[in-house]
Amino acid sequence: MEPTDKAKAIQNFDPSGMANINGNIYGLPFSIDDARLVILPVPWEVTVSYQAGTANAPEAILEASYQVDLYDPLVKDAWKLGVAMLDVPSELKEKSNMFRLKAEEYLTKLSHGQLNSNEEGGNVLNEINQACSEMNSWVKEQSLNLLEQNKLVALLGGDHSTPLGLMQALAQKHEDFGILHLDAHADLRKAYEGFQFSHASIMYNALSISQVKKLVQVGIRDYCEDEAQRIASDQRIQTFFDRDIQHKQFEGIGWSQIADDIIATLPSKVYVSFDIDGLDPTLCPNTGTPVPGGLGYEQAIYLIEKVVKSGREIIGFDLNEVAPGQDEWDANVAARILYRLANLCIVSMETSK
Repeated sequence: MEPTDKAKAIQNFDPSGMANINGNIYGLPFSIDDARLVILPVPWEVTVSYQAGTANAPEAILEASYQVDLYDPLVKDAWKLGVAMLDVPSELKEKSNMFRLKAEEYLTKLSHGQLNSNEEGGNVLNEINQACSEMNSWVKEQSLNLLEQNKLVALLGGDHSTPLGLMQALAQKHEDFGILHLDAHADLRKAYEGFQFSHASIMYNALSISQVKKLVQVGIRDYCEDEAQRIASDQRIQTFFDRDIQHKQFEGIGWSQIADDIIATLPSKVYVSFDIDGLDPTLCPNTGTPVPGGLGYEQAIYLIEKVVKSGREIIGFDLNEVAPGQDEWDANVAARILYRLANLCIVSMETSK
């Protein structure tokens, strides 16, 4: 019996050798057709409110991925699972750059009281919101196409507005699920700065999806009064603030117990939304809105590992807000997070069957 293309690729690949810069993430030998999990790159950052650069993340992470060793201490032969990344869509990135300039001009005029009229401001906002809506529709269409092929889908942003379309696509495939949200920010603002699909509004928008039954937030440490009130009043939201996590650890409660408490609030199906600024900013100094505090690298991975060990099914994930910077450090960290998340997502899906 002739081996399949995937079997041939595995047979001819040396996971301990020098990375093959073949256009696929980590130099892995899989095509999109062969892959179990497909990474959808979305180079979009129209609504970022501080430092830009996240639109460059997919290409920078791809480049950094060739330096990642493929041995995963938790997942045996992890590289064989089958991960591939779609080409970075250059047209989407160009569109992002164009509308980012419009957004910057709008915000500058708005903050200095220089808009000539409400009509002028409204027209610009409508144009930007329409562009962001079209991006979300594109993400949803791409995601549904991959899901129809029985692929697991991971989204690589871009800013944190980008995964809404993937969440909407998953809602068509699953009756209900929860979101595990790692972030410095609550992202519960309604149309932040007037942008309906702002990166600061992703969880506000996600909660409009009826299939999202629970939002569990971890590491939150920068949020406004309206968001605090929403967290306190909405039973679907469970927030583990960074301050509370740190204080528990100061008082002798281990991260293992805290992680168990977090996981206990999650339903059986989980979508992971990972904003890199949820980490200690020494791991992501170039991200758009870094905040002191946050999770360590292994601390975050340990939490996801425990989600898998709990028997819960990770149905997809996103990684966002990686701004590479000149030293590419953030992309280096993100490439490693992405690999571990992809492996754990596949293992979770396979073991839950």
